[in-house]
Amino acid sequence: MTPPTRPNSQRVALYFIASPLQYLAARRIADEFETGARQILVYYKHGVAPLVRADEWDAATYMPWPRFEPLPGPFGRLRRLKQNLHDIAALIGQTEVIHVHSAVFDTEAINYFVHGLPRLTGAATLKARILPDGIISIRRYPLSPWKRLAQCLRKLRRLVAPELDYACFSGDRIGSDAPFVDRIYTLSGLPHEYPHERVIPLPPLVSATTRGADAEQRALIVGQPLEGAGLMTAGHVEVTSGAIEAWLKQQGIHLIDYKAHPKDPRRELNRPDYLLLEIDEPLESFLAHSNYSHILGVRSSVLPLARQIYGDSARIVAFGWEHILFKSHEERHAMQNAFEAAGVEIIKP
Repeated sequence: MTPPTRPNSQRVALYFIASPLQYLAARRIADEFETGARQILVYYKHGVAPLVRADEWDAATYMPWPRFEPLPGPFGRLRRLKQNLHDIAALIGQTEVIHVHSAVFDTEAINYFVHGLPRLTGAATLKARILPDGIISIRRYPLSPWKRLAQCLRKLRRLVAPELDYACFSGDRIGSDAPFVDRIYTLSGLPHEYPHERVIPLPPLVSATTRGADAEQRALIVGQPLEGAGLMTAGHVEVTSGAIEAWLKQQGIHLIDYKAHPKDPRRELNRPDYLLLEIDEPLESFLAHSNYSHILGVRSSVLPLARQIYGDSARIVAFGWEHILFKSHEERHAMQNAFEAAGVEIIKP
């Protein structure tokens, strides 16, 4: 890792990201809420690397996830946790204030930074701030008794590695109730269950172009793993895909692009007549300079975000909700409310 060459600031904004949406949110936060700070981006999914523009950050680096990329040899996971902490601290250097941004804080790969960074950088103040993570970020996810016990066990690592001091908390697993969290960034227009005094809605993540009234009718289907993620049976995926195709024909739309999800290699909703979309930027920013009249999918978080980008100039439509295997009635109700509040049409049988 190469240290940043820009002048140091006594405040550092650190972002842990794993998706294009989180990248765009981090960029917006850096521009709107962390001006004057040194901006350091840490991504821990290889697929995010092509999206990172190094010139937008004072430093940007990949961080191996300890569970999936432990160091070779005995106690590889423990040693990876330590190395990650020391590497990021070295990238930061000595500073006074650190603002750590992440979509979740109960995972050990991120949590150890809360206590570890001040000790290694001399920072007198560290605040944690939660990044939006799409439609997942509309609900609270209470920590189970087992999760609370796991926190205590993780704290025991400091007996052999003092810098690995887990920051325990209760309530919501993402950390919205944690004492070290002072802000929760949300996507504008989406409902949430977080303490309102901590919530800051983000402005639109991208600036959309204006769609001309005479623009040609063109649809985009946003793919996602459905059977592969346990959200639908194979039969219901086929029914939903057929319903989307039939609906588009009824609307008289024949120009149809399909954007596959990185975790959807089978392209479950694709059809032979669709044009497979290949892009080298986040789908969210691609939408901002593309003129689609219809954007369709199932329960992808891109759908409510597309409403923010396009306003009333496009129809944003979700299909197949009667077939989705939600974890609970409460989850179904919360997600449906979120989609409808964001202005997404849900086609019902």
